[in-house]
Amino acid sequence: MNAPERRGLDPFGVDLSGQLLVEASAGTGKTYTIGTFLLRLLLEDPDDRPPPTIDQVLVVTFTNAATSELRQRVRARLVAALAHVENATREPADDAFAAWLAKVANARPARTRDRLRAALRDFDDASIFTIHGFCQRALVELAFEMGVEFSAELVGDETS
Repeated sequence: MNAPERRGLDPFGVDLSGQLLVEASAGTGKTYTIGTFLLRLLLEDPDDRPPPTIDQVLVVTFTNAATSELRQRVRARLVAALAHVENATREPADDAFAAWLAKVANARPARTRDRLRAALRDFDDASIFTIHGFCQRALVELAFEMGVEFSAELVGDETS
């Protein structure tokens, strides 16, 4: 399977420091791009800081369906990347991804393998949420700090 067509955006060349916003129409490769960004964050070695672990990255999207698809596809890419690193005869489905992964893995194969294994092991802790899901989690986890009831619940706009 080849990567979705992307006009004007190279997800392997984007600066990953700071926050990233991916906004585009349906079918333009948002899920592919976000998945690529996440793997780059986990595997690339920035000069000034250690790369994050999967539980230190926040991905927020709009719908439950998009969240579910993103989780499934990111996990599948992690599995494919690990299979490629552990057995170089099995190529990832996308040429650009395969070239990037080969570059990263060839530079530090053991570290790349260890990071991929850790990401898969800890994948249930990945913070991939809808906006409402993230807000509800923040309410629960930070209730004391925010001075709200521990049983506080996020509700939609009830004025209409």
